[in-house]
Amino acid sequence: MTQTMQAAVQHAIDDIRIEERPVPAIGSGEVLLKTLACGLCGGETMAWYKSEPKVLGHEPIGEVVGVGAGVTDFAVGDRMFVNHHVGRVNSHLSLRGHFTRDPFYKSMKLDPGGVCEYYRVTAQHLAMDAHRLPDSISTEAAITIEPWSCVLSGLKTCHIQPGDTVAVVGAGFMGQGFVHLAPLFGAGKVVALDFSDWRLAKALEFGASHTINPKSEDAVTAMRALNNGRLADTVIVIAPFPSAWEQALALVEVGGCLHLGAPLPPDTDWVRDGNAAYFDQITVTSRYSSDHTDTYSYIRLLEAGRIRADAAISHRFDISESAEAFRMLVEAEKSLKIVIYPHGVPAELKKVA
Repeated sequence: MTQTMQAAVQHAIDDIRIEERPVPAIGSGEVLLKTLACGLCGGETMAWYKSEPKVLGHEPIGEVVGVGAGVTDFAVGDRMFVNHHVGRVNSHLSLRGHFTRDPFYKSMKLDPGGVCEYYRVTAQHLAMDAHRLPDSISTEAAITIEPWSCVLSGLKTCHIQPGDTVAVVGAGFMGQGFVHLAPLFGAGKVVALDFSDWRLAKALEFGASHTINPKSEDAVTAMRALNNGRLADTVIVIAPFPSAWEQALALVEVGGCLHLGAPLPPDTDWVRDGNAAYFDQITVTSRYSSDHTDTYSYIRLLEAGRIRADAAISHRFDISESAEAFRMLVEAEKSLKIVIYPHGVPAELKKVA
């Protein structure tokens, strides 16, 4: 193995550079993974969310190529998913079930990131959230483990009762995940809302029973028309805009749940009518990222064939094309999950790319 590798480094939203970086050295209890593929996340388009420069990507799937002293559970050749952030067990927030809000969680990262040829996994990662992948789960399906585990984590907070009507505002890749997984939590009707007819058509493929385009029809009127005069029992809003949050709130039935699936920028006010907030008895929930229990659940659902993960991959790129891939992510038009292959897109996948 060479001592240096290629990495896609994000200096700004419109500045992705391919740079030479040293291959990370591993210590006791750690492993080195060869990056098989890495997904790009919409969160990386939020300029306020993360500092630059940094190696792009945090959704990699890798193959073990180096094992540190004392590692016995994993071996060279294993194909693995390792969550980029991992929690700890013994802290106030973790003991209360809020692993992802413990500051320790965000301090743990893959070294140096995902869109690079090799990455280092720490002993804490291996102890908390590392999984050897069965042959039945393809590498592309495994790309969805990190992001759609966040979907699963969010759905746990939504109080969905069997048969409930669930609406999803925003039908990008994460919105499609909420559409697709909501029936696993008991949803009856699943309604996707988006300004893009292309994304709404994709939502139908992922299991939506109905779609609404608020650009061409009044969303509240349309919701009542398809739901026996009622609004939705649970509304999940993925679009990170105040107007989308207002639209989502207007779609929630009395006694329902509004789940905030993506953050607004810092210092952005979101104001509710205080009288309505009291009498409507609407529960507002949010969930940042996913913890080890969520990824474990998601992997089991994936292995059981309950999730059509491969169908969510829309585009594939070589690492040299990272800037183009990221531009497509920012444009957020006719794409879902975009995947970068640091060692080249496999020939059999180029045929369908």
